[in-house]
Amino acid sequence: MNVKSTGRRDFLRQAGLMGSMAMMAGLPEGALAAPAPEVVSMPAQAEEAPQYHIKFAVCGMSHDHIYGMVGAVQRGGGELVAAWGGEDDKTAPFSRRFPGVKIVKTQEEILEDPEVQLVLTSQVPVERAGIAIRAMKRGKDVLSDKPGMTTLEQLAEIRKTIAQTNRIYAIMYSELLEVKAAVYAGVLVKQGAIGKVIQTINIAPHQIVQHGGDAGGAMPRPAWFWEPDKYGGILCDIGSHQVDQFLFYTGCKEAAVVESQVANVRHPQYPRFQDFGDVVLRGDKGFGYVRLDWFTPDGLGTWGDGRLFILGTEGYIEVRKYADVAVKRQGNNLFIVDQKSARYFDCNHMPLPFGPQFVSDIVNRTHTAQDPDECLLAAELVLKAQKNATFITMHD
Repeated sequence: MNVKSTGRRDFLRQAGLMGSMAMMAGLPEGALAAPAPEVVSMPAQAEEAPQYHIKFAVCGMSHDHIYGMVGAVQRGGGELVAAWGGEDDKTAPFSRRFPGVKIVKTQEEILEDPEVQLVLTSQVPVERAGIAIRAMKRGKDVLSDKPGMTTLEQLAEIRKTIAQTNRIYAIMYSELLEVKAAVYAGVLVKQGAIGKVIQTINIAPHQIVQHGGDAGGAMPRPAWFWEPDKYGGILCDIGSHQVDQFLFYTGCKEAAVVESQVANVRHPQYPRFQDFGDVVLRGDKGFGYVRLDWFTPDGLGTWGDGRLFILGTEGYIEVRKYADVAVKRQGNNLFIVDQKSARYFDCNHMPLPFGPQFVSDIVNRTHTAQDPDECLLAAELVLKAQKNATFITMHD
C-alpha cells in the first residue's frame, strides 16, 4: 500500500516560512520533519458464507440505524420476513430498500408471528423497552438500537424479563460492533499489543443536518429528536456507544460515574435539547472519559469525526472512525504506537463478525457476539450519568 503525503516541511517551504521558523526555533531545517509511521497493508478478507439461517422481523424503524442492524443480521444468515413502522416517511423508503418484505399494519402482527425468531427495533427510544419486553414474553429474541431504554425503571424491567424468559437481548452498539477499525482495536488489545489498558477517551461529535447515508440524520429531524423524554438525553443516546467501548476495552466488570454534565449551547428554540455532554468514568480495571456534541461542521464531509484513544501501559491506539481530517475522507483508520514503532492500519478490508456470531447465538443459545452483562451495565451507567448530570444553558 502506497501513501503519498506532501508533509508539513514541504508546505512550509512553499509558503516561504521554513527558514524563518527554523531560525526562530534555533533548530536545523531537518529537525522539523517527523518520521512517518509504518504503513501496514491489511489484505482483503472475504466474508464467509453464513452457517445458520433464522427468520427475523423489524418492529419499529424510527431511526435509520435499522438499516445497519438488518444488514448485520443478514450477513449472519438472517432472512427478513416482515416489518412494521409507525411513520410513513420511514416505511416508504424501507419498502423500496427491501421490496420483497411484507409490511404489516400493527406491532402485534410481528410479535405474534410464530415464524419470527428475532425482533429488531429502532422505534422512538422511549418505546423500545416496551417492544423488547413484549417480544421476549412471546418467545422471541431481541436486537435493539441504542439506547435500548431511556429510564432505570425500563432497564430493571428488561433485566427481569430476561431472567423470566431466558431470551437473548442485545443492544446494537454499532460504533464498536460495526466499525471495522474498532473491531480490530479489540483484537490488538486482546493480544496485549499495548499492555494493560488504563484508560479510554471517546470523542463523538455528531451532525444534526446530514447529507445522505444511513447514520440517522435525514431531515427534517422528527419532533422526538428534540425532546429528552423521548430520546433519553445526549448521554443516554449517543453516550451508549462510548460507555460500551470503555467497558469493552478496559475489561471493567464494575464501574461508576464520577461526574457528568449536559448543556444547551446553540439551540435556544429547543430549550430542553442537549447539544453537548461529557462523562468521567472510573472502573475496577480502568478509567474513561466521553465527550459528545452536535456540532460537526459540513466541511468534514461526513456526519461525525469519531475518535477513540486507548491508553495502555506499553503503548496506545487511536482509531479515527469515519475520516482522517484533511488527509482523506476514508474511515476505519487505526494508529498504534508501542515501544518499537508507530504503525498505521487501514482496516476497511477487515470482516465484521457481530452478525454471524449473533445469529449463531440465536441458534445455539450462546452469548459470543455480546457479553449480556457488559451490554446492560453500559446502559445502566449512561442512564445514571444522564439522571445525575448537571444541566447548563450557555446561550450567546
